[in-house]
Amino acid sequence: MIMLHPIWQPKYSITPAISQTLIEMEAARVLVENTHLPLFVQDELSRKARIRATHYSTRIEGNRLTLQEAEEVISNRRRLFRGRERDVAEVRNYWNALIRVEEWASKKIIVTEDMIRRIHAIVMKGRRAKSSPYRDGQNVIRDSLTGSIIYLPPEASDVPELMRQMVAWINASEKDRVPTVIIAGLAHYQFVTIHPYYDGNGRAARLLSTLILHSNGYGLKGLFSLEEYHSRDLEAYYEALNIGVSHNYYLGREDANLTNWLEYYVKTLASVFYDAKCETLRNAENTPQAEPESFPRLDRRARLVLPLFAGQETITSSDVSQTLGLSERMARVILKQWVDEGLLFVANPSKRSRSYGLNLEYRQYIVHR
Repeated sequence: MIMLHPIWQPKYSITPAISQTLIEMEAARVLVENTHLPLFVQDELSRKARIRATHYSTRIEGNRLTLQEAEEVISNRRRLFRGRERDVAEVRNYWNALIRVEEWASKKIIVTEDMIRRIHAIVMKGRRAKSSPYRDGQNVIRDSLTGSIIYLPPEASDVPELMRQMVAWINASEKDRVPTVIIAGLAHYQFVTIHPYYDGNGRAARLLSTLILHSNGYGLKGLFSLEEYHSRDLEAYYEALNIGVSHNYYLGREDANLTNWLEYYVKTLASVFYDAKCETLRNAENTPQAEPESFPRLDRRARLVLPLFAGQETITSSDVSQTLGLSERMARVILKQWVDEGLLFVANPSKRSRSYGLNLEYRQYIVHR
């Protein structure tokens, strides 16, 4: 059994390499935040990044859908792939969890255990699922080919206290102004190390990391997908996470020095930030700056939905429901509000196949795919 403490105390060092990379990342962050992009351009870029994040995070866990197929599933609630129903559900669930994470981040809600349990529930069972309880038995991670043990997580009886300590550390570190990137990286590591669930730990850990980054001003307007960069070199990702001389949590992982993992995480995120900076500058140069004065007043939900018009002339309540992770009833309420406000018009009034178009004032600024 482990010795419990009131708060997690990770061991790590801020090496010169990490320190220099943090400085470079901060410069990229400031540039992205202060470079104007027309909102429709920014929102379409964010949508594409969100799709990539969903695809690559699920792909890391073995999802078989291609990037194009994942986009089809996200854009079309009725799109199915026979024999791959589980893959379809994983993609839709991750998308909904990511939307929820971004919503929480926009409200600056502090991280709680219940929030983490909600994230996991959506990832595993969908947006209406109840919060996931922690595992009640031992979990073993084995090599898929040899069956040998790769990692033996802590006992189930220790999980609640370890999770409490991790969450307490996250919130205390934010108050103590520990660099956000360091908090996000260490939280990612500790979550997969505790392995509080039988399945879905990797996806939940990456969403937790995203939540911390976005909540503290490191979301880069939603223009990046860290999951994509982990997926590009899975061997490096797993090797960085594999810290300690033993596969047993109690024989090396619980008090390991996490500097090597941090160096990997910070370096990877720096590549993400650099590419986001380049994409921002490229689009700032190649797109018009003029846009209606009403654009900045569009609410967050509208800015998530309007990029759909880049690929289609009209949308339905099903499209809105799928994009926002809401019931169709709530989607219809929102659509009526947007019609009343003059953002949309009813293109087809039929009750069975009602559709909505984007008013010309906004349509001319859509960036078509």
